[in-house]
Amino acid sequence: MNTRVTFAAVLATLSTLALAVVWVLPLLWAASTALRPEEQTVITPLQWLPHPVVFGAFAHVLSVGNLPMWFVNSAVTAIAVTLITIVISLTAAYAFSQLRFVGGNTLFWLAMVGFMFPFEALLIPLFREMHSFGLTNTLAGIVLPQVVSPVAIFVFKQFFDQIPKDFKEAAVLDGASEWSVLFRVFLPLSKNIVYAVAIVVFIGAWNNFLWPFIIVTTPNMMTVPVGLTQVQDAYGVRYASDMAAALLGGIPVAMAYLIFQRRVTQGFLAATGLKG
Repeated sequence: MNTRVTFAAVLATLSTLALAVVWVLPLLWAASTALRPEEQTVITPLQWLPHPVVFGAFAHVLSVGNLPMWFVNSAVTAIAVTLITIVISLTAAYAFSQLRFVGGNTLFWLAMVGFMFPFEALLIPLFREMHSFGLTNTLAGIVLPQVVSPVAIFVFKQFFDQIPKDFKEAAVLDGASEWSVLFRVFLPLSKNIVYAVAIVVFIGAWNNFLWPFIIVTTPNMMTVPVGLTQVQDAYGVRYASDMAAALLGGIPVAMAYLIFQRRVTQGFLAATGLKG
């Protein structure tokens, strides 16, 4: 039995290391390309180590286009999407889990139907809706269609269903309202899973390219993923600059995940019923 466990642990470790190598190699190549002169990006044979190491590509990316504004737009929209999604998902999940009202189960499953429709199928009706409200080419137009997440509602509801009823009953006996029960009892108990869902939503909102590309029409309203394509189109294919721009665009997401990595792990363990 111990031999089997040891073999399984070694196999799992080796598999994890292999996947990590596969995942990190493109990042290393991107960094290597970004740190070399532009004329050396197309030489053969390929060389992993740049020589000499230069930062001209990063300076070029920061000097052309409107990268600082795109960073601000991405930060504002991603944070807004995350906060609004969390609030909507928490309140909806609490209602579906803890409140009993006519049609509750039907409404829940109707909300879950959102799993079945890819976002691409909703582009035209969403664009027409935003246009009718005068929200095209605005940050609000980028944010609003992204704030409803059936996945987040489902995850929160499943977690709320596992919380013992005694917690709510004790709070109600003390005179707490449903809002107080949610934000003073359920929310503290589920803070790790809230962090996990929040970072996933933030990463998705930051990296979203298709919807901002559709709804935005002027460079000063673009987010980072959309703006980087404009830099490439305007200044031609510059491999070092493209890699530098991609690395700069990914820094906020990487930092957010590194900061909240432990809470994200704890949140997913809590969601699956495991203990870390």
